[in-house]
Amino acid sequence: MHPSIKYMRTWLLICLSCLVLGWSFPAIAVSSANPKLEQQVLQILREHPEVIIESVQKFEQQQQQKLQQTRQVFLQDLKTNTQLVIGDSPTIGSPQSKIVLVEFSDFQCPYCAEAHKTLKQLLTKYPNKFTLVYKHFPLIPIHDQALPAAKAAWAAYQQGKFWEYHDALFTHQQQLSEDLYLSTAKSLNLDVEKFKTDAFGVNPIAEQAISKDIQLAEKLGLGGTPFFIMNSNNFSGVVQLSKIESLLANAQSEGIGHQ
Repeated sequence: MHPSIKYMRTWLLICLSCLVLGWSFPAIAVSSANPKLEQQVLQILREHPEVIIESVQKFEQQQQQKLQQTRQVFLQDLKTNTQLVIGDSPTIGSPQSKIVLVEFSDFQCPYCAEAHKTLKQLLTKYPNKFTLVYKHFPLIPIHDQALPAAKAAWAAYQQGKFWEYHDALFTHQQQLSEDLYLSTAKSLNLDVEKFKTDAFGVNPIAEQAISKDIQLAEKLGLGGTPFFIMNSNNFSGVVQLSKIESLLANAQSEGIGHQ
């Protein structure tokens, strides 16, 4: 390859990589360059369109590898330092179980509401076989009540009533609103003034806690909700809701429900 073409190909790959990361930078970079350089770049694009495909494919492969590495680190932490992964998140089930199921969920997501019904059945059927960990992942761009509902649930958690509040939000998902959040707090005999301060006051602690979960979800490359990650003696990784019961049943038959 001619040196100038090789140089331009390298420059083009850099531009294309930037293009994947942010559409605005390459346009600025190219337009601010020497007009002759800009024409050379355009000419290479016309003559070697495969460069675009190669660049994008390489970037996607790198991103996928990075994602897999991140998830492997998370799974290792879930196995060897479970409490670190759980952090301050709400849990239910057996605290002594070797099986940990981490759920990323959104109170306004209809699929999460369906998953909630299944998980309640599993907790009833296998009360001592697993620990369910709830992580907030409100899909804010598409669900306008997802974040307010998450903040309200967090406020209920501060008074020891997360799971009761969680159940009420999913049961009345079609009525998510501040009126519902307050009436549910009253029905659960929460300190309503404290609840309002925690959920809707100027104190940013609720949003900070929820943002921590969101950042973890994004780091793990989650594309939607509900999303489950499970760790047990015979399984570790992302799991579909439909497969959770069979894994729990296998664990029960193998007698690994407790330490």
